[in-house]
Order: sequence, then C-alpha cells, then structure tokens
Amino acid sequence: MQIKLLVEGGSMQPGPALSQKLGPMGLNISQIIQKVNDATKNFKGMKVPVELDVDLGTKDFEVQVFSPPVSELIKKELGIEKGSSMHKKTTAANASIEQIISISKTKLPNMLCKDLKSAVKTVIGSCVSLGILVESKPAFEIEKEIDEGKYDKEIQEEKTETPAEKKEELDKYFSELKAEQEKVIQQEQAAKEAEAAESGETTEEKPEEAKPETPEPKKK
Repeated sequence: MQIKLLVEGGSMQPGPALSQKLGPMGLNISQIIQKVNDATKNFKGMKVPVELDVDLGTKDFEVQVFSPPVSELIKKELGIEKGSSMHKKTTAANASIEQIISISKTKLPNMLCKDLKSAVKTVIGSCVSLGILVESKPAFEIEKEIDEGKYDKEIQEEKTETPAEKKEELDKYFSELKAEQEKVIQQEQAAKEAEAAESGETTEEKPEEAKPETPEPKKK
C-alpha cells in the first residue's frame, strides 16, 4: 500500500493527522518519523513530498523521497521565506539565470519537461507567481527572452554558478528597488491615514442636524 505525505524536511513531527492516517494500520509511527526525517534531512526548511510503500502483512515499509515543489526550491535557493503577495508593488528577490538553471536541474527528473530549457521556463513561471525578478527584470520578460534564445548558451552549458561580480550587481539593484518600493508604500499608507483623519474631523465639524418633530395629530 502506498501512502503519500507532505512533510517538513528533516522535521516531521507526530500529530493527530498522522496518527489518523497511520495508526489504524498498526504501524510504528515513531519509527516512520525517524526514517522520514533521516531521508529528508537535506531539505531542511522545505516542504517535501514523501511516499511510504507499506506491506500491511509484515508492517514493513520503504520511504521514497521526491523533489520538493518548485516554489520551495526557489525560496531555498534565494534565501527567502515567502514570495510577494503584491507583485505590482513589491518584489521578493532578484535571481540570476544561473540560479534558475540550478533549480531546474534539481527538479527536472520529477518534471514532465522534455529538456532543461523547458524546465527553466517552468521555474521562471513560478518566479512570476512569487513576485521574483530574474536578471533584474520581471520574470515574464525573461520567459520571452528564453523563447528568443537569449540564454541558450547558459542553458546548454548548464551554468549553475553566478559570477561574484554579477551577484553583487543583482543584489545592489534589488536593494535599491526594495527601498524605493517601501518608500512608495509608506507614502501611500501616510496618505490613507491623513485622508481618514481628515474625514473624521469633517464629521466632527458638521454634526447631524436635528430632525423636525412630527406634529401631534389634532384631537377631534
């Protein structure tokens, strides 16, 4: 029997959900947790798909670890905890094409892509949804440039190391851009607060007018 799990790399913990799934089978949950953590220790900080191949007769099991989702690999490579929820206002990181190729090579065996170039485009697509720049440009622009063959040399040579000078330039660009984006957000927030305060003052200056009393009906 096969059981699919999504666990924290090297940090699988016992819990109600796990007990409900494995407990009725009479499996040794502590032993499973230990083996899964040993098998996924190289993926610390990432969500990792794991499959248990269980023999219900003997209670023996095998642990098979799959490559983490592309988004998890991207965040790990770039050292970020999450992507940007406001793509048009903020960016989460600035990746090099070499970093994208490195992620693509790691994930390729578990992807349906026909070659590395297709895998690179898939990873770039995830960068779009996470609000991540690539080569100091919006990721969707890099997708077009890949189609045009701009990065064919790097992909064919499977370059995965970013030159130090280039990395420094990418980091500097991102740092300056992030500072500018934060400044704009603060200005927008200040404007909203000022508008809210002004609206409150206006309400105090113009109290609600008293309604005229309804005349009592005349007695017959």
